[in-house]
Amino acid sequence: MTDKAATAPAIAAPSADGVSAQTRTMLWILLIVYIFNFLDRQIVNILAEPIKADLGLSDTQLGLLAGPAFAVFYALLGIPIARYADKDGTNRVRLIAASLAVWSAMTAVCGLAQNFVQLLFARIGVGVGEAGCTPAAHSLITDSVPPEKRSSAIAFYGMGVPIGSLLGLIIGGIVNDLYGWRIALMMVGAPGLVLALIVLFVMREPRHSRSAEATATARAVVPLSTREALREIFSSRAFLYILIASSVVAFLGYGKALWTISFFIRSHGLSTTEAGLSMAVVLGLAGMFGTWLGGKMADKFGARDKRHILTLPAFGMAIAAPILFLGYFMEDWRIAVALLIIPTILNSAYYGPAYGCVQGLVEPRARAVAASIMLFGQNLIGLGLGPFLFGVLSDALQPVAGQESVRWVLYGAAWLGLIPAFFFWRASLRLKAELKSG
Repeated sequence: MTDKAATAPAIAAPSADGVSAQTRTMLWILLIVYIFNFLDRQIVNILAEPIKADLGLSDTQLGLLAGPAFAVFYALLGIPIARYADKDGTNRVRLIAASLAVWSAMTAVCGLAQNFVQLLFARIGVGVGEAGCTPAAHSLITDSVPPEKRSSAIAFYGMGVPIGSLLGLIIGGIVNDLYGWRIALMMVGAPGLVLALIVLFVMREPRHSRSAEATATARAVVPLSTREALREIFSSRAFLYILIASSVVAFLGYGKALWTISFFIRSHGLSTTEAGLSMAVVLGLAGMFGTWLGGKMADKFGARDKRHILTLPAFGMAIAAPILFLGYFMEDWRIAVALLIIPTILNSAYYGPAYGCVQGLVEPRARAVAASIMLFGQNLIGLGLGPFLFGVLSDALQPVAGQESVRWVLYGAAWLGLIPAFFFWRASLRLKAELKSG
């Protein structure tokens, strides 16, 4: 790999207090942006059953809306947008603000859809907007925090996943029961337009804070071509293992996020509000704690031995599989919800360690692209195929399993969690040799 010390543009640090305050402000704003990101993306999960009834959709069509309609365009646009974010002259703050405005507007438009095709194109619009957020956000975070705090800082940002999912479940379930699914979508989309203005006027691009000497050095650095960036990224065996593991995690996670809600509604007879509140505890609070815990443990134990950055994701997912299976097996929905809490904590712990490692496995000029490739795998394979294939399997099993077809699909999904556990363990063995210090 290219020697990062020789090529990375240095960023001059202002006073310690100034950096600390600016970085904290940036992290909090980015967290709120990511909460809106997942709120707008995942609210369809709790609204799936009422949308299906209103528009007369099959489980396959429902899975298509929740998965490929969003994921394909998100994944395909992510890499070129990340290449743009990695360019030294790009203002990543403006890029994030513009992306937020687009996906928020398209979420509101989803509420106006009158048929499957209209809703399909609106969901595509949400995916197009969200493609510009996370690669640029990871790049900003990595430029602003020291390497030894990278996992916990990215995990803090990653808490937007469970918090956004929690709010989507609660808001979507309650507003749907009161006013319908259309109002729910418009209600969560509109505030993002205001947040986009806050991002634009409050956050600052760190690249603009460079000293004159650092700026001259940055201009002297020849940007990586797309081929060079990809060669840099895929020369890392650890990156490949993390990519595979994270993609399978996303495949299972997105599939379970949609169909576990349908499972509680169909198999346990819960209303959308009851299912939303129950899953908010599991996907929201447990996921939030797991994401935070994963980042903290990675920084603490990774400082002693780099291999331990991925220890919790590897062993945690292996432990989670049988507990998850028992949760889906139980007939009492209260016991089922309780049994899903621990697996959700363990399965959520990968975010900070995985993305923190990825940012440390490549040089700065390829970091946004590296994050976008991770997101490409997670969204094209995970979000694109997870909800869709779960729905296809549910339809295929209905002649045999009837109303319990979703439960049968979730049984298999629980045990597939052993696959990412294996690949995270394999990646951990490579970190000492491949992980860079800066």
